[in-house]
Amino acid sequence: MDFKALADLVENGLPFQKLLGIRVAEMEAGRVKLFIPYREELVGDTRRPALHGGVISSLADVCAGFAVWTRCRIDDRIATIDLVIDYLWPASASDLYAEATVKLLGNRVGNAQVVIWSADRPDRHVAEGRGVYNIRRG
Repeated sequence: MDFKALADLVENGLPFQKLLGIRVAEMEAGRVKLFIPYREELVGDTRRPALHGGVISSLADVCAGFAVWTRCRIDDRIATIDLVIDYLWPASASDLYAEATVKLLGNRVGNAQVVIWSADRPDRHVAEGRGVYNIRRG
């Protein structure tokens, strides 16, 4: 796998991910760590302030999906079949991180677990989840 090309796809190749500002922190076969730099526009609850749950679930989905993709070929296509997110704590107004690890990889389906945390509290997961992905071989 060409991790540089895959990282470029994460950061620049897909419009919604680019809009969110998703960046690659680490990438290796079967494991991806991504983050979204904090921006005020990502806040969902201004009283706390806390990041919107959709930002959290989007980062989880992208991170888990690309973790599966690291174990495939660059010309393969990955599509979400199922995504489960457990929200544990509000995500504070700081950079948001996610790390996903592949737990199962078949010929047509991959599964990854993901944890999400805020940069100001790396010891506390704001969410945990699992993604299941369809793999269409290139």
